[in-house]
This record gives sequence, structure tokens and C-alpha cells, in this order.
Amino acid sequence: MFLSIDGGDGTGKSTQLTRLADWLREQGQNVLVCRDPGTTATGEAIREILLHRDDLAIHRRTEMLLYMAARAQLVEEVIRPALAQGKTVISDRYLLANVVYQGHAGGLDVELIWEVGIAATEGLMPDLAIVLDVDAQTAASRLSGQPDRMERMGDAFHRRVRDGFLAEARRRPDRIRVIDASQSIDEVEAAIRAAVRGLL
Repeated sequence: MFLSIDGGDGTGKSTQLTRLADWLREQGQNVLVCRDPGTTATGEAIREILLHRDDLAIHRRTEMLLYMAARAQLVEEVIRPALAQGKTVISDRYLLANVVYQGHAGGLDVELIWEVGIAATEGLMPDLAIVLDVDAQTAASRLSGQPDRMERMGDAFHRRVRDGFLAEARRRPDRIRVIDASQSIDEVEAAIRAAVRGLL
């Protein structure tokens, strides 16, 4: 089983990913957790460029392709081998984030990003993408620490991010499940479990 957890910055992905992984292990699943971009040496190097290199001018198309390169490495080095071994994989973000951040919010062609993503992953898509949804203002108030390059994109950008996730969920209701992340942590966890339980 392959799952991804996504949503705007500040929606609680990290907390819920950890809780979901723990619960699935309690159900007897052998769980591998990864992050996109990242996890592999190549992915972590690309992540550093994408999120923390303020000295570089990165065109939106370049940005999209760097995410794709990191994901291609993640799929070949980590995700596909883990699935072949019968493990359950949970990824902190995946292709959907690329479509939303660089497409819906960033202005690139959404369908083209999906096509590039299919090529980069050889069609490997999550069985279910869970999107944590909360209004941009609430999400921003939850962020702590030094914001990365994407988090500093501004309120209008992050409103487009939220709208993009919701638009893609409407287009692909069989593969993308939206969870109301304005609820308590326990309520969000319960909603995620209910969404995943049918796949077990």
C-alpha cells in the first residue's frame, strides 16, 4: 500500500504522518516513511537547493523539474523497492504537491505537470493521497521556526495552493481524500484512519 499525506504548509502533516505510521504498525503493517523531496542523498541535496538557497534565482519551471528529479530518485531508490518487499509506504508529499504548488499556485500548466510526473515516476501513484485542509490564515499561524522559500511565497500564493488541492480532489475523488484539518488533532487522526481503513 502506498499513501501520501499532503496539504498546505501548517496544516499538520508531520504530526498526522507520525500518528498514521504508528497506527498502521499496530495493525501489523511494515511501514516505511519518506519525504518528497528528500530521503535519498540526491533528494536531500535537491531539497536544500529548493527550500534554502536564497542566493539562487530558480525559475518556476526549473523548480518543478528539480522536484521531479528528486521524486524520480525517491521512487527508484526507496519507494518501489519497499513496495516490492510488501511494505506500506507513507510519503510526506508526492506529485500532487508539484501539481498544486508549481501549477495551480505557480502558474505552470497543470496537465503538463501531471504528464511530466507520470514520466518521472513511471506511473507510480499513491493508492490514496490524503490532503489536510485548513484556511491559509490558520495554517500560517501554526508555522514556527524560520520559514523556508516556499513558506515565504505570501498569502495570495498560499490561498491558491489551498484552492489547487481542493480542485484536484474534486477531479480525482477516488484517489484524493480531503480531511478537515481545523478539527482537533485526535479528530483529524480519526478521519485519516477512517479513510485508510478501507485499503487495509
